[in-house]
Amino acid sequence: MRLEGEHIYLDTLSREDCRKLYEEYEFDLSCPAEFPAVGIAAEQSLLWYDEIQKLQGKQNIRLGIFLKNGNVIGDVALQDIDRANGCCSVGIGIAKIANRSKGYGREAIRLIVDYGFRYLPLHRITADTADINVPCQHALERCGFEQEGRERKAVFLDGAWHDRMKYSILREEWKS
Repeated sequence: MRLEGEHIYLDTLSREDCRKLYEEYEFDLSCPAEFPAVGIAAEQSLLWYDEIQKLQGKQNIRLGIFLKNGNVIGDVALQDIDRANGCCSVGIGIAKIANRSKGYGREAIRLIVDYGFRYLPLHRITADTADINVPCQHALERCGFEQEGRERKAVFLDGAWHDRMKYSILREEWKS
């Protein structure tokens, strides 16, 4: 499956793509993700690839984020798909700091959310991010997500507790 955007496209991840993302991941203390892959051996990427294949289309839809020149820069996923209740969460990761804050993540979120609402029986998509990850919060808001809550001191990063921000978007909001 390939989803075309203006600056990026989303496509299936190969073993080599997964390995590259593991090898290139850079942790940014000023804007951390909740569960960084710091210090994890690249060999773990093969296990990640196997997990993607096992869950793909059933519980998750995970795609690579590729620049138009074919370079993989990250991944985006609809996760924990609950078909009975029409809901799931969206998650995203961009490996290199140099590729962050350029609009690629926002474009990837728009593409995968559009796919979810068009082709899956989804009514609601949620997203979580740490309170200090302001760029992610802005990207979600620009994609139409609304902040609906905060889990106080739910994330431990870099020796400190942080709040987890809760966002969602509904099908009818996406259509408008």
